[in-house]
Amino acid sequence: MLSRFIHAVTKVPFVDSALVEGMSPGISGQVMAPRPRRRRHKKSLSSMAPTAVTPPTAVTPSTVVTPPTVVTPVPLTFSKPGPSIDALGFYSLEKNVPGLSQLILQKLNMKSYEEYKLVIDGDTPVSGFGFRCIEEMFQKMEDTFRFCAHCRVLPSGLSDSKVLRHCKRCRNVYYCGPECQRSDWPAHRRVCQELRLVAVDRLMEWLLVTGDFVLPSGPWPWLAEVIQGWDTWFSMRRLQLDATLDAMLGSHAMTTLWASVGRPRPDPDVLQGSLKRLLTDVLSRPLTLGFGLRALGINVKKIGGSTVHIVGASHAETFLTRPGDYDELGYMFPGHLGLRIVMVGVDVAAGFSQSTSTSPVEPGTIQLSGHRGLYHNFWEEQVETGQTAHPDLVVAFHPGFHASPDLMEAWLPTLLLLRDYKIPTLITVYSYQELAASLQILLDLDMHIIAYGANPFPSLKPEQVYSNPNKQPVYCSAYYITSLGSSCQLDKRQLEEKVDGGV
Repeated sequence: MLSRFIHAVTKVPFVDSALVEGMSPGISGQVMAPRPRRRRHKKSLSSMAPTAVTPPTAVTPSTVVTPPTVVTPVPLTFSKPGPSIDALGFYSLEKNVPGLSQLILQKLNMKSYEEYKLVIDGDTPVSGFGFRCIEEMFQKMEDTFRFCAHCRVLPSGLSDSKVLRHCKRCRNVYYCGPECQRSDWPAHRRVCQELRLVAVDRLMEWLLVTGDFVLPSGPWPWLAEVIQGWDTWFSMRRLQLDATLDAMLGSHAMTTLWASVGRPRPDPDVLQGSLKRLLTDVLSRPLTLGFGLRALGINVKKIGGSTVHIVGASHAETFLTRPGDYDELGYMFPGHLGLRIVMVGVDVAAGFSQSTSTSPVEPGTIQLSGHRGLYHNFWEEQVETGQTAHPDLVVAFHPGFHASPDLMEAWLPTLLLLRDYKIPTLITVYSYQELAASLQILLDLDMHIIAYGANPFPSLKPEQVYSNPNKQPVYCSAYYITSLGSSCQLDKRQLEEKVDGGV
């Protein structure tokens, strides 16, 4: 239960680029590609804009038939520690709501972020960390969201005559009194409806964490080429999905959940909508990865299997990843000869324990593995030495290098490596603003931009910016960029015109 609570809290995106920008987490590192391909970077990086968000639009259908995913467990490999976007995001909470990071630690019965990291990494448990019952866990989770959205006061800063009350419409944002709520309404009214969805999803996600909500799976009954986005995917899975959702709505797990959270159970259509959004949140990564393989023309029928490196992998991506989470990727490519997925990042969960070996993958199976460290170090230690297969595709989900000069410094060696080794690359971002800023940075680095635009498989689950609740919610992997090598197809002026004119 402890690890599940931590997952529930940390799944909320801590990083708000508007808060992170200008912060210095003390990142140091070489700003060059590995030795054999180093090339001087001459251009200065453009200034970086913070993100805002437009909800993604769902896309079209497709089909496939392929054997179920098989995963082979072996130990996680380690490299030198590096900068952590998770830690940076956690500390950035203080910039908007002073005392919020300490409140979160208090609710977890911890004294420091270091203790928090020990627990989520599965090391020595902290004394006193725990909950007597599920009701207490949900109450403490909700307490981490209790601060006035207008004046930012925490419960500890209230006078005896005041109490924090949530907005009755969204049941998500809190106010210390009518005056703050009235003053905040012009900002809150724009996001109130979306935040209502966030409040429901935050609780419903527990059903994924416990394993009670099992996603529909199995070979695709339609041709893979037909499935071009969520619209067609939902059409293809409709009968199976309807049965799954009906069973979930009537389940004991659903009844127990809503009896434990201290608020009324929503109507069935609200719960069904939430389950669908959660489903897209889980499947967005494997299907976006498949979209990248398609878009960049990667041959998945290569003898010995194909290799994908996920760089900058976060703790949330790996903490509760289960073997079946990537089954849908296999169904997207019937007849594939094996897919090897290696997740690399300084926040990769210690419990995510598989091998990064070069041995051939069995046809029709997917092998997941993890490596904790910076990608350019991983490249020199594992790829150049032949201990890990050379990637056919590299994917970065929300790298965030646009948000802070220090994050950019940490990412620069990896971006230069991808450019100089001509590695097919897919990057996803949360918003159009982040897309424009990221494109400008990649252009300044002379990276060859192949395509960019709205991702056909974004998460449709809105994510609330933790310490800035009235900021427009974001959607994971809402937009994508693909690149290969250097020398952009578009010159700087042409690309700027395209970005300014819309995707």
